[in-house]
Amino acid sequence: MRNIETRKFEAEVEQLSTIITQARTEERVERGLQVARRLTDLAMRIQQKGLNSVEAAELLRQEAERFENEAREAVH
Repeated sequence: MRNIETRKFEAEVEQLSTIITQARTEERVERGLQVARRLTDLAMRIQQKGLNSVEAAELLRQEAERFENEAREAVH
């Protein structure tokens, strides 16, 4: 009887591990798409406004700061 319970537990752990791995993969894909959209928006803004290199660099710095803040919020 004990072996049956152990096997059942192991199967549940494997299933949970698979679910967690899949969720992490989906989250990475979604995060990648969000970053791509943000970079595209930044590129369009730089082009449309005709920003010079200093202005474009400042815009990128602000976006990097935004990423950092979001990462910190996700941890807390």
